[in-house]
Amino acid sequence: MGINTETDIEANLQIGPTDSGMVRLFIEAGGQEIPMDFEPEEAEEIAEEIRAAAQAARSLTKRK
Repeated sequence: MGINTETDIEANLQIGPTDSGMVRLFIEAGGQEIPMDFEPEEAEEIAEEIRAAAQAARSLTKRK
């Protein structure tokens, strides 16, 4: 499966700070729970990547 492969899998995503000063992405799908903890600086890098991907996706939809 790759980034362009569509699936029918539904997932829930929660994002928030932990008591230990980390940023947690918590993903739940199909009975599986995946907590992913990041240092605040890493979380900011991820946020920048998400913004860049959103901008790129937006430019692709404007071309159509």
